[in-house]
Amino acid sequence: MIGNRLTYRMADGVRVPGTWRHAFVRNFDYHLIDLFVYADGLIDCWGLVTLEEFEEKLRSGWVATELPEGAEASAHQLARWKFTEPRTWLTPEILVAEIRDTIDQLNGRPDSTDRCLAAVDAFLADRTEEKRDAAREAYAAIPVTQRHYALGDMDNKDWPLQVLVAGPGGVTDRRPDEEVTRESYDRALSYFEERAEWMAKAASRVPADGPATAFAPAIHLYESYPLKPSDAPGTKALRNEFPAAIEVDGVTYPTVTHAYWALSAADPAVREAVAAADSTFGARDLAATADRSEGWEASRTAVMVRLLRAKFTRHPELARALLDTGDATLVYGDSDSAFWGDDRGKGRNWTGRLLELVRSELHAAQSG
Repeated sequence: MIGNRLTYRMADGVRVPGTWRHAFVRNFDYHLIDLFVYADGLIDCWGLVTLEEFEEKLRSGWVATELPEGAEASAHQLARWKFTEPRTWLTPEILVAEIRDTIDQLNGRPDSTDRCLAAVDAFLADRTEEKRDAAREAYAAIPVTQRHYALGDMDNKDWPLQVLVAGPGGVTDRRPDEEVTRESYDRALSYFEERAEWMAKAASRVPADGPATAFAPAIHLYESYPLKPSDAPGTKALRNEFPAAIEVDGVTYPTVTHAYWALSAADPAVREAVAAADSTFGARDLAATADRSEGWEASRTAVMVRLLRAKFTRHPELARALLDTGDATLVYGDSDSAFWGDDRGKGRNWTGRLLELVRSELHAAQSG
């Protein structure tokens, strides 16, 4: 289960999602490490390896699932200790099975639990012994450490599932010496019928004000520096460097970039020079070495959204270009700033986020 343990690595400019879990590596002594698992199937256990190579590390004991009595272990720069009566729940086979599930989860594919529940649904729809056998095999394929969580029910755990796949007269993992009675089996059937009703209702419960994520594909606003307006600029019109004059406090600036850098400067003379700069590069360079306005770092996002509002209010044709992006996530390229730009997934993308805010305001105004 991934939970909130989300991370990523960059590979050829592509962000590969991942997660992590604890593991012991045996390099003379035992070392407690973070074992990183990525969606492309690579695993970092003191070096990136494929799943097959990871299995070899398990077989060799480099990644340890057995901890001998008296063995010394350490957590880097945190602690060192010896094992006394160690107990472990993992075997190499269980750990590999769990990691296979994790890779499926990172890719949005059904994992072993999902496949088991799908087989159970198939059995409930057509209650033949052949379908029950398939459900039983799918249950057995869930790592034993994860079976308790298969139904997401911490009161009953997986007991109804064990009873269902065993069937009347069969035996369960929990009570291998007792046959499943008809009464227990009927209770398990009722459990799954009620669960199906509950899940059908839960699936229809969506936020009343719309989806949580955009329905349109993300749009990357790549860096561009047009020198003059265009009749059909497309998404280039959304760039702060696009030549679209705006007025702020009685002063006209040729672009949002000019206005931003002018207002950032504490010295009025620098502000005038920045506003009159021949290019956005010149405006930035003039302001870069000047003293910042008091409280600029804390107020710069408010200044930027004000400038964007001024731009799209004054230029309806540019507002239309922004509205045409629908509800897409706007990824703003800015090689100079990881604050304003996306920086290949590592930046804060504030320009993109503020553009989305102004777009929402335009939609609201349009709908009254």
